[in-house]
Amino acid sequence: MKTLIGGAVAAVLGLIGITAWWKPFLQLLAGAIPVILLLGGALAIYLGFDELKDTWKKDDAPDLTSGSDDTEQYKQEVDDLKKEIETLKAEKS
Repeated sequence: MKTLIGGAVAAVLGLIGITAWWKPFLQLLAGAIPVILLLGGALAIYLGFDELKDTWKKDDAPDLTSGSDDTEQYKQEVDDLKKEIETLKAEKS
Protein backbone atom coordinates (compact mmCIF):
# COMPACT_ATOMS: atom_id res chain seq x y z
CA MET A 1 0.00 0.00 0.00
CA LYS A 2 2.88 2.36 0.82
CA THR A 3 4.38 1.70 -2.59
CA LEU A 4 1.11 2.57 -4.32
CA ILE A 5 0.77 5.85 -2.43
CA GLY A 6 4.44 6.72 -2.99
CA GLY A 7 4.10 5.98 -6.71
CA ALA A 8 1.00 8.16 -7.00
CA VAL A 9 2.70 11.05 -5.19
CA ALA A 10 5.80 10.72 -7.40
CA ALA A 11 3.65 10.70 -10.55
CA VAL A 12 1.74 13.84 -9.47
CA LEU A 13 4.95 15.65 -8.55
CA GLY A 14 6.49 14.61 -11.86
CA LEU A 15 3.50 15.94 -13.78
CA ILE A 16 3.64 19.23 -11.88
CA GLY A 17 7.38 19.44 -12.50
CA ILE A 18 7.05 18.85 -16.23
CA THR A 19 4.35 21.54 -16.56
CA ALA A 20 6.28 24.04 -14.41
CA TRP A 21 9.61 23.49 -16.18
CA TRP A 22 8.45 22.61 -19.70
CA LYS A 23 11.25 24.41 -21.59
CA PRO A 24 14.10 22.99 -19.44
CA PHE A 25 12.46 19.55 -19.78
CA LEU A 26 12.55 19.88 -23.57
CA GLN A 27 16.20 21.00 -23.42
CA LEU A 28 17.05 18.00 -21.29
CA LEU A 29 15.16 15.73 -23.67
CA ALA A 30 16.91 17.28 -26.67
CA GLY A 31 20.28 16.62 -25.03
CA ALA A 32 19.43 13.12 -23.83
CA ILE A 33 18.05 11.70 -27.08
CA PRO A 34 21.35 11.88 -29.04
CA VAL A 35 23.25 10.35 -26.11
CA ILE A 36 20.71 7.51 -25.85
CA LEU A 37 20.91 6.91 -29.61
CA LEU A 38 24.72 6.91 -29.48
CA LEU A 39 24.86 4.44 -26.60
CA GLY A 40 22.16 2.24 -28.13
CA GLY A 41 23.99 2.18 -31.46
CA ALA A 42 27.28 1.30 -29.76
CA LEU A 43 25.56 -1.54 -27.91
CA ALA A 44 24.02 -2.83 -31.14
CA ILE A 45 27.41 -2.74 -32.88
CA TYR A 46 29.03 -4.62 -30.00
CA LEU A 47 26.32 -7.30 -29.93
CA GLY A 48 26.42 -7.65 -33.72
CA PHE A 49 30.19 -8.06 -33.68
CA ASP A 50 29.95 -10.62 -30.87
CA GLU A 51 27.39 -12.60 -32.87
CA LEU A 52 29.62 -12.42 -35.93
CA LYS A 53 32.55 -13.80 -33.91
CA ASP A 54 30.35 -16.70 -32.78
CA THR A 55 29.54 -17.58 -36.39
CA TRP A 56 33.24 -17.44 -37.24
CA LYS A 57 33.96 -19.87 -34.39
CA LYS A 58 31.28 -22.25 -35.68
CA ASP A 59 32.92 -22.23 -39.11
CA ASP A 60 36.35 -22.97 -37.61
CA ALA A 61 35.14 -25.74 -35.29
CA PRO A 62 36.22 -29.26 -36.28
CA ASP A 63 33.60 -31.68 -37.51
CA LEU A 64 33.05 -34.15 -34.67
CA THR A 65 30.86 -36.52 -36.66
CA SER A 66 33.80 -37.82 -38.72
CA GLY A 67 35.39 -39.56 -35.71
CA SER A 68 32.98 -42.49 -35.59
CA ASP A 69 35.85 -44.96 -35.02
CA ASP A 70 36.69 -43.30 -31.70
CA THR A 71 33.04 -43.30 -30.71
CA GLU A 72 32.73 -47.04 -31.28
CA GLN A 73 35.91 -47.62 -29.31
CA TYR A 74 34.59 -45.62 -26.35
CA LYS A 75 31.23 -47.40 -26.47
CA GLN A 76 33.00 -50.74 -26.39
CA GLU A 77 35.15 -49.60 -23.46
CA VAL A 78 32.07 -48.45 -21.54
CA ASP A 79 30.36 -51.79 -22.17
CA ASP A 80 33.45 -53.65 -20.96
CA LEU A 81 33.57 -51.56 -17.80
CA LYS A 82 29.87 -52.17 -17.14
CA LYS A 83 30.45 -55.92 -17.44
CA GLU A 84 33.40 -55.70 -15.07
CA ILE A 85 31.30 -53.78 -12.53
CA GLU A 86 28.56 -56.42 -12.75
CA THR A 87 31.06 -59.23 -12.16
CA LEU A 88 32.54 -57.39 -9.16
CA LYS A 89 29.05 -56.89 -7.72
CA ALA A 90 28.30 -60.59 -8.22
CA GLU A 91 31.53 -61.61 -6.48
CA LYS A 92 30.74 -59.38 -3.49
CA SER A 93 27.27 -60.89 -2.95
